[in-house]
Parts: sequence; C-alpha cells; structure tokens
Amino acid sequence: MQDRLTWAQAACARVMRPLVRLALGMGLKHPHLESMLRDLLLEEATRLWQRQGVAAPNISQLAVTTGLNRKDVTARVRRPADPLPHTELSAAAKTFTRWLQLAGQDAALQRLPIAAGNEGTSFEDVAREASRGDVHHRAVLDELMRLGMCSKVDATHVELTAEGFVPTADLQSTLAFLGDNLRDHASAAVSNALGEAPLLLERAVYAEGLSEADCEAVHQLMRQRWSALHRELVSQLSEAITRSGAQGARRLRVGVYLFHDEREAQG
Repeated sequence: MQDRLTWAQAACARVMRPLVRLALGMGLKHPHLESMLRDLLLEEATRLWQRQGVAAPNISQLAVTTGLNRKDVTARVRRPADPLPHTELSAAAKTFTRWLQLAGQDAALQRLPIAAGNEGTSFEDVAREASRGDVHHRAVLDELMRLGMCSKVDATHVELTAEGFVPTADLQSTLAFLGDNLRDHASAAVSNALGEAPLLLERAVYAEGLSEADCEAVHQLMRQRWSALHRELVSQLSEAITRSGAQGARRLRVGVYLFHDEREAQG
C-alpha cells in the first residue's frame, strides 16, 4: 500500500510540475494553490461518492475521503464560480471551426464576404449556421478579429489567419484553452491508469540526443499531419452532430502535442 501511495505521489508531482511553473509565472503563491487543491479534493470526493450511488455525501464522508477537517469541508461545500470561459461553447469557436472546415474543402473560402449577398457563402452565413442564429455575426467577427483568428481584407471581406482556434492574443482565452486541453489529456491518462473504462487513446513517442533542427523538423511534420487530420475529424464530427440533432449525451476532445527542451531541464 505504501508503494502504491509513493508511486501515485511521484506521478502527481510530474504532472503538476509544469502547472506549478505556470502558477509561479502568473504570480500565484502557496496559499492560492493550497486553497485551490482543497476545493478540487472536495469536488472530486463528491463525484467519487456520487459514482458509488451516494447522491449527497455528508460532511463526515467528505472529510474522511479528502483528509480535510470537518470545519474546512463545511466552509467549502459550495463550489466557487469558474472565472474562465468554456472554450467548447463559444459562438466564435464554433464559427471558426465551421469556417476552417469549409476552407479545407474549398481554398477559395479562406476569404469570405462579410455580409450575405450574391457572392456565394458569406461570413454571415457561416456564423448563423454555427451559432444557430443566437449571436449576431458582427459580434462573432469582432471576437475572432480580437483573438487574431481572422482579419479584414477590405471593408467588405475577411480572411482566415489561423490554422486552429488557439487564441494567443487574449490571456484569459489562452489560459482557458490550456486548462481545458490539459484537463482532458490528463483525464484520458488517469482513466486508463484507474481502469475506469475501456482504454482510451493516449500515446506518445520519446527520443533524445537530437539537435534543435531535428526537433523543429518533427514539429513541422506534426503540424502538417495534424492539419490534415483536423479537417477529417471536423468533417466526421460535424456529420455526427447533424445526425444526432446535437442531442447526444457524450462529449469528445481529440488533441495532439509536441514538447522539446534541454535534457538537463527535465524534472
């Protein structure tokens, strides 16, 4: 049992190291991280009991599971609001994804007239379809331009300027994507380690003794392959959503990553 705890603690330390680097780089201190960890322990313990059939675990059950004292559990039973946006729900993200899909099928659609008219497909058409008309296309366009996803060619036309919806021009959105993507990547690995479901795809290739040029060559190869796979995935998922009328109960996120640094910097 002690080995099991030691191994799990070491695995958590490896996963948390880059997150601690992020926290320090953004100015978070030990009290911020400790408070966050206590909240997460309580939320996950609640889910653990709920999966075992206990709809509303009591204070004692949560205290025993988390190791937090009863007073602390009582003070934290209400989940705090998440200040980051939900990346998968925004009209801008949906519009960009649909536009990217269309541009992959026809390169001419990389550039679109802003307003619907007699020039074929317009940005207004794409935004209306993607957001189901819930958000005005001008508001969606303003958001995509603010995030650096597209730009105006002239007063009446806009053009895609990004290959994926990863807005680096806005810190809040960047952190939201970081959180969502790393959460789901880690969730797949944790699900596999705990044997909670059929094994999910979670693979990586490691090599060392490489030059920086070697790493960059692989980086470009992966960008090219991902671009093609991304178009195929978006097409298949769009068709699936249409078939189900967007009423399916499951969500899915597919991603890819690449990282390289000096061997001495590994932790």
